[in-house]
Amino acid sequence: MRFLVVSHFFAGHGGGIERVAAQMCRHLDRQGHTVDWAASAGDDTTAVGATRPIALPCINPTEALTGLPMPIPGPRGLAQLWQAVRTADVVVIHDALYCTSILARMFAGMQRKPVILVQHVAEIAFASTMMRRIMALANRLVTRPMLRSADQVVFISHTVRQFFGACRMKRPPLLQFNGVDSGVFHTGPADRRGLHLPECGLLVAFVGRFVEKKGLSILHAVAQRCPQVHFALAGSGPIDPRKWGLPNVHLLGALPPERIAALFRSADCLLLPSVGEGYPLVIQEALAVGLPVICGEESARADPAASQWLHGVPVDLQDCEAGAARIAAILQTIAAQPAPSRQAMIAYAQQHYSWDSFASRLVEAGRGLSQRD
Repeated sequence: MRFLVVSHFFAGHGGGIERVAAQMCRHLDRQGHTVDWAASAGDDTTAVGATRPIALPCINPTEALTGLPMPIPGPRGLAQLWQAVRTADVVVIHDALYCTSILARMFAGMQRKPVILVQHVAEIAFASTMMRRIMALANRLVTRPMLRSADQVVFISHTVRQFFGACRMKRPPLLQFNGVDSGVFHTGPADRRGLHLPECGLLVAFVGRFVEKKGLSILHAVAQRCPQVHFALAGSGPIDPRKWGLPNVHLLGALPPERIAALFRSADCLLLPSVGEGYPLVIQEALAVGLPVICGEESARADPAASQWLHGVPVDLQDCEAGAARIAAILQTIAAQPAPSRQAMIAYAQQHYSWDSFASRLVEAGRGLSQRD
């Protein structure tokens, strides 16, 4: 089969959804299928594997202003996306609430091509009341209609499936957790020196985009409360942590997976106080390394069987100090997590998070839709 994978950005942009899309392309290709990947131009496309990247010329006016990425294709991008849909057997869309996703769904409907919608996130509780209302309205007017119209919906977390549980869909939705590359994310020796990080003291890792919904304001408050703890931040984005002026905050930039794994092996815990997410890929990768995780309650409930290893905290971006106080209290004890518990989380991640299984379910769903249609 020929799959068209559609996301807002390519993996070089550094976000979790893009990294998931890259793994889908890679594993569908390994299973013998032809894969095209359409996303907005501007990111490096050399690392997309054997897939054919389709870089859509877009503008992205909202990300710098609000932290919300919303690339909008121009006329040439629209023509490229239309042609990509035309040659596909199945269109796989990553998340509903992007212009590229909406257009791909529209073009697929016009050309009678089956659509699999992989929904990653639910609703983002922004600090701004206006942004929260805009998000709620967008889910009502865009996300839910997209879920109803897709031929097959795949949720990547229990919490996102629950959030949209009342939405009527064409077929029963699938629940499929993201996979983990066990060849990269595994146990091994720490290497703080190689990462240019302090070799002594508690080290907390953050991996993600530097945007509001990832909880950067709460992370800032925690770093202020805990000057004796070192915080290693891997990523990039419109928020600049250098402006915090905190000597215990170390910026590593955007890292490739191998370097993220090295950071996890060197850290004492992963901190991701984000909101509105399903099951961030970095949490699953941390579990595969045996790294304790502090995250928002939504993410901690995303896989009920794994929640025993996740320290979920209520995250309210309108009250950063309360969240920071809870996290600071957890940090006092988290490094003492016993080795047997860490071994159990590693075993669980290896057994339950598989990219091959994810790709196989997409293939199975795609074949079923093609046969019906």
